Amino acid sequence: MYKDAIYPVDAAAISHDSLILEHYGLNELNFEAVKLYRQLFAARKLDHPWNGLETKDFLYKIGAWGKLRNGSKEGLTLAGLLMFSEERMITEVLPHYFLEYREYEADGEVWSKRFTSQDGTWSGNMFDFYFKVIKSLSQEKAEIEAALQEGLMNALVHADYENGGGILVEGGPGYVRISNPGLLLAPVKAGTTVSILRNPNIVKILVLAGLCQRAGSGLKQIRAIWEKQGWPQPELLQDGERERTVLFLQMETVLVEVQEEIDTDVPAIAEEWEPEEESSYNNADSLNKEFANIGAESNSYISEINSSNNVHNSYNKEENSLNNELNSVNKENDSYNKEELWQSGHEAAAAVAGHTDQLLWDVGELARRKRRLSPHQMEEVILRLVAIRPLRLKELAELLGRTPDGLRNNYLSKLTDEGKLRLKYPDQVNHPKQAYLLGK
Repeated sequence: MYKDAIYPVDAAAISHDSLILEHYGLNELNFEAVKLYRQLFAARKLDHPWNGLETKDFLYKIGAWGKLRNGSKEGLTLAGLLMFSEERMITEVLPHYFLEYREYEADGEVWSKRFTSQDGTWSGNMFDFYFKVIKSLSQEKAEIEAALQEGLMNALVHADYENGGGILVEGGPGYVRISNPGLLLAPVKAGTTVSILRNPNIVKILVLAGLCQRAGSGLKQIRAIWEKQGWPQPELLQDGERERTVLFLQMETVLVEVQEEIDTDVPAIAEEWEPEEESSYNNADSLNKEFANIGAESNSYISEINSSNNVHNSYNKEENSLNNELNSVNKENDSYNKEELWQSGHEAAAAVAGHTDQLLWDVGELARRKRRLSPHQMEEVILRLVAIRPLRLKELAELLGRTPDGLRNNYLSKLTDEGKLRLKYPDQVNHPKQAYLLGK
């Protein structure tokens, strides 16, 4: 229960963000934010009768001000406080309220730009945060910018502002990640929309200004735009343990410089490869043929590696899904002895140490060229790479053409939890030479 909040007799019938805060009045508003909102409203609805109303009456109409019908009590609603007040007043009611934006450099570890609701240089309310973030994420293509706006709006209207962690927007070369406290109130399914809103009053305020749609079709629109661009489909993750929702949007612009190197230094793949349907993820034939094509066109170092393949080690005896698939393929002997390139693991690569970097580069070729690999296929490429030698996060990101944060959050953490990967320094997670190895 909130301090100074008024709860109607039938409190269950009123939305969470419609609660009336009795002792929070017009003096708690940031009038620049209210002024900007009214300008947006008027520009969209030139002849609307609300344009001539006084501030309090206008705020009542849009849901930012509340009045108790069976009494004289009135004040800002929780939605009005979040949208138009200032950080100091908002945190009096919602102590965990926090908004943050980070913009990362290419290495994914150091940010070049950051602002938070606690800066003291701006109001710290949701309305101003939206515009500051959109300005920072501005795109040349209008439809991409519209998709990012939808993603941000989804976080703002579905957030549980009572929970800790706050709303965090992170931007980097080729990706945007938006996370908010609270899980969605409806299951997430491809092709469907989320219609159960945690903060319907905030949605109403945003809809009236033309900043979002009532239908809840934002995620569906984002997916359609990403499919049109040929980018990996957006990932909407529900972290039940921390009760957070994360939207990860990956764009094609990841590691442009690396891609240019590929075009000049690495032999082209002989045949185009298309992702398999989900039901055929366990069939590695197409993936292994792709790797074989790369190996067949490599230079003389392949023959040196093949000559060392008589060295058998425990790596081939490990019972995991990667080796099971490889062993079944390795029964087919061909003139190039191509599949033994991958069986050789650590010792074979060490036998020709001078060519290890080239081998790593060629193994990662498929992931760099194919932006829409399935999770199963990406995991297999990662396991092949660390089978050659331990690799640091930055090395893996460069070899795979992905961002360090995205790679760690979407693949490496999962593989480590499953025991397929392990850390070189498990007792010192932030060790400066931390690297990933095959699991024991």
